[in-house]
Amino acid sequence: MASIRPRERTTIIQSLRAGVTPRTGLEHIQVGRVNEVKALIEDLDNIVDGGSAFRIVIGDFGAGKSFFLQLIRYIALEKGLVVINADLSPDRRLFASGGQARNLYKELTRNLSTRAHPEGNAMISVVEKFISEQRREADITGEDVERIIKNKLNSLSELVDGYDFAQVIAAYWRGYHEDNEELRNAAIRYLRGEYTSRADARRDLGVRSIVDDQNVYDHIKLLSRFVTQAGFKGLLVNLDEVVNLYKLPSQRSRMSNYEQLLRILNDCLQGSAENLGFLLGGTPEFLMDQRKGLYSYEALHTRLAANTFAEVAHVVDYHAPILPLQNLSPEEIFVLLCNIRNVFASGDPKKYLLPDEALTAFLNHCAQTIGEAYFRTPRNTIKAFVDLLAVVEQNPDIKWQTLVGNISVDKESAGPELVTINNKHETKATTDSEKEQVIADTNEDDDDDALVSFKL
Repeated sequence: MASIRPRERTTIIQSLRAGVTPRTGLEHIQVGRVNEVKALIEDLDNIVDGGSAFRIVIGDFGAGKSFFLQLIRYIALEKGLVVINADLSPDRRLFASGGQARNLYKELTRNLSTRAHPEGNAMISVVEKFISEQRREADITGEDVERIIKNKLNSLSELVDGYDFAQVIAAYWRGYHEDNEELRNAAIRYLRGEYTSRADARRDLGVRSIVDDQNVYDHIKLLSRFVTQAGFKGLLVNLDEVVNLYKLPSQRSRMSNYEQLLRILNDCLQGSAENLGFLLGGTPEFLMDQRKGLYSYEALHTRLAANTFAEVAHVVDYHAPILPLQNLSPEEIFVLLCNIRNVFASGDPKKYLLPDEALTAFLNHCAQTIGEAYFRTPRNTIKAFVDLLAVVEQNPDIKWQTLVGNISVDKESAGPELVTINNKHETKATTDSEKEQVIADTNEDDDDDALVSFKL
């Protein structure tokens, strides 16, 4: 096996111990889900060819949705796409009226990644890559660089705020050419959705529009068009924790966000979007709950309904918008534990901390403790195994046989972020900001959903 760099090893181990997905090194631990990966690779190839894609990955808490989304993100970067990703939260939504949608856009652009900058914050590098290409053309033709930039981005004018977007890119070039750092920073602020006042944007950049709650999706489409002009293959939008839309206490807020999802879905399925893909991660309840989930919105229910022929045949339709994550088999879990053991050993089999029989004994213990959940929602199983390896690594005199039978492995819960919201708009929010957010949400539509008891 290939050796694993110390920094990569540390990142993987720390992430797994915390129960979160590592940002790097996924190739060292990935196992199973072959058909799902193949289906998403086909989607990425379609985006590269100028098409669009829309998928919602469905799985229980702890089933590996976030890991799967990060894996596809990694593959997309390798294929030359730009990836923007964010977790939805009460303060980050697809549609809102109090700045939450703009907050989502800010988080997406902050996490903008390319193959050369996989950790994010790549907006400046994308803009400068585009400008470099236009400067090279100007050197050949002798034309003015700003004129070439505006001509190159002329196609953006057909999109909402496209003219202003092109003006901002031209402004960045002027700031670069004139060594005006303030102008360059203003342009990047606009592209990241950081302006809250149109007057400020008009004063700094001479534009009339800014990113706001109403046009977030429009600016995502602008961004996808721009990155292709910059030489990238397209744009992939990764949205995790979309169950937070399901948790919104206001029915009007939920429906507004579902309408935005419907708009995105229609654009992608109808081919109206180009070089653009959306990949979302959610739970079965978020999808199928007839009262609050996506299926409560009839237009989405119609478009996202399961393939009845696939259900009759007991197979999965991997081309449908909904992609359910299949359970890992016990054999795949064993391979996963082998991979984690290999990470601890930095890829050197001579440094393995546990023999194969220890892994088998650990899995048998998990099966007896939590039943089949150990492979259906393996997150807690993995965390426990990493803890076991950490103890053995730090205490080489301890025999693994004395530890395995005493390890406590709990079933996966719905997560601490899922709070109870009662009829009086009270919440178990842990911070004042969270309490304020709940109040803001309920005030959006006090009469729509006032009698609904919301509990997960």
